[in-house]
Amino acid sequence: MFQEILIQIGLTLNESKVYEALLNLGEVNVSKISIKSKVHRRNVYDALNTLVDKGLASETFTKKEKLFRGIDPQKLKDLIKEKETALDSYLPAMKILHESTEINAEAYFFKGTEGFKNYLQLILKEKKTVHFIGAKAFWLDPRLKYVLKNFEKERKELGIEFKHIFDYEVKTQKPEILKIVGKPYKFLPQKYSSQTAVDIFGDYVVTFVGVGVGELQQEPLQFVLKSKELANGYRKFFQFMWDHCKDE
Repeated sequence: MFQEILIQIGLTLNESKVYEALLNLGEVNVSKISIKSKVHRRNVYDALNTLVDKGLASETFTKKEKLFRGIDPQKLKDLIKEKETALDSYLPAMKILHESTEINAEAYFFKGTEGFKNYLQLILKEKKTVHFIGAKAFWLDPRLKYVLKNFEKERKELGIEFKHIFDYEVKTQKPEILKIVGKPYKFLPQKYSSQTAVDIFGDYVVTFVGVGVGELQQEPLQFVLKSKELANGYRKFFQFMWDHCKDE
């Protein structure tokens, strides 16, 4: 039930199975944990040792055997905070190293929902107004629900503005996106709708392929081009469209 989220925050598969078993069973011995978790007894010992080290399990010695109990799940949030604090201490040096190797122009692509998260981080990194051409409200895709909540909060704190030219269909099929992103926005004439979208921000031009209104494709793909000249040119294309599109 909880294995997926436990793995996402850093537990191994066996650790997540064993920890979930402990939450269900209370204070028990290794045999019962092995049966409940369906993890081999030998691997249960290994998982318990690491869970104890992480402060997610405790052990009790009795005359007959050793018993284990799961620690309050609130400890999981503490572990995440500890990792964030540790990472924060290294981030400045890591950023300096990364920026020293950046080049003025490059081309690559992001794939999958994790790739989409990388695209969002680029927007936050650039801290520039984002111009959207052929926007389709695919940010409403259910897979992005929790990611976008945090992104929107940080985006607004950084003062990053959005300027959308939506596909015509968004107006009737996904009007809720208009309240989320806010004005200014306009709409392309219906005959110019497509299955592509282009976002321009800072020195980046990001092209989406195979997107539909309100959803990403199964494995979303974004082509990323970094070039100041290209981005400036696309912003001029955007302005021409903006000047010739209606507000509503």
